[in-house]
Amino acid sequence: MTDIRKSLENLAEAIEKIDNKPAPAPEINDRSLSGNKIHGGIITQFASAGIRDEANNPVLTVKDDGLHVKNAKIQSISNDLSVKGTLSVDGEITATRLNVNEINADIRNERTAPLEFKAENGNVYNKGLLWSAKDYTKQLVIQGSPDRLWSSEHIDLHKDRDYKIGNQTVIGRDYLGSGVVKSNLRSVGVLDSLEVGGSFSVDAYLRYDANTQQLALGAEDPNGMFTMESWDHQFIIDPSEDNQWKIGTWTTSALHVVTDDTVRLTVGANGNITVNSKTSFIGNVGIGVKNFADDANLTVAGPVRFQNKKFEVSNEPPTSGSYQRGDIVWNDQPQPTGYVGWVCVREGTPGNWKPFGHIGA
Repeated sequence: MTDIRKSLENLAEAIEKIDNKPAPAPEINDRSLSGNKIHGGIITQFASAGIRDEANNPVLTVKDDGLHVKNAKIQSISNDLSVKGTLSVDGEITATRLNVNEINADIRNERTAPLEFKAENGNVYNKGLLWSAKDYTKQLVIQGSPDRLWSSEHIDLHKDRDYKIGNQTVIGRDYLGSGVVKSNLRSVGVLDSLEVGGSFSVDAYLRYDANTQQLALGAEDPNGMFTMESWDHQFIIDPSEDNQWKIGTWTTSALHVVTDDTVRLTVGANGNITVNSKTSFIGNVGIGVKNFADDANLTVAGPVRFQNKKFEVSNEPPTSGSYQRGDIVWNDQPQPTGYVGWVCVREGTPGNWKPFGHIGA
């Protein structure tokens, strides 16, 4: 019985020694490990024909929704790439063509080619530059009917720059270009000089007709080279057919010549002339004659009257007509022993006449 116990104790010690002895490393032959034998754990310095792992920390995670990586260094993507979400690029993007629906940027945009807007539905209208503001969107776009570049804001040039069309100045800061020949200006400031080539109208009151060379002030139907009209009175200055000038009223209105707002001379509607002030004639005066000699200051073609006495010339006393006492008829054919003339001694028709001024033999 004692021997059996002793043998069992020795067996137990041997089993314990075997149990505490480290297990020998398993021997795995090349290409003999199946993927089904690996689950969990870390494989360091992993390498395959297309993969080489040199990372010391986890940088790649594969999940059911895709590949998760914090930083990717890729030299080339040879196929189409679709990015769903936000793409942040801390560097430069070089592209042959960039198609976008909307760009929101606050960076400097350097270009070596024009900014091109392509037609959509057959036109490019309402395409251009937009600035979204709080109150409304400010625009610089192309519009149609007719095609034009339209701005919702003022266009402000530098003070030393001009607005040009066809490389010709149209308007500057303080002048119009020399090519501006037509205008519908309604209001202008002070003009230093004005040259008009053709007809013009000022307030539909002052008119010049380049075809007839007539200047009219208040006259719709001028009758002279210069015509001024007020109500139904028309005053004209116009050349006559005999290469002279005529001045006066075209209508049946009197003409007053005034100084100091006082009428000095009046030409009535019937042609009568009235002088209302002292009159001085420098030179000889003829009445009723076209040509007269210079040996008399006053030449009259017919009878004269002064101080209510009538003087005329004849070869005999009057036989008709009404005369007043004191009227004189001068003898135009005086003879020796004859008389200078005849004087009316009693008024009547023709009155009573007596000779006067005996002429010696």
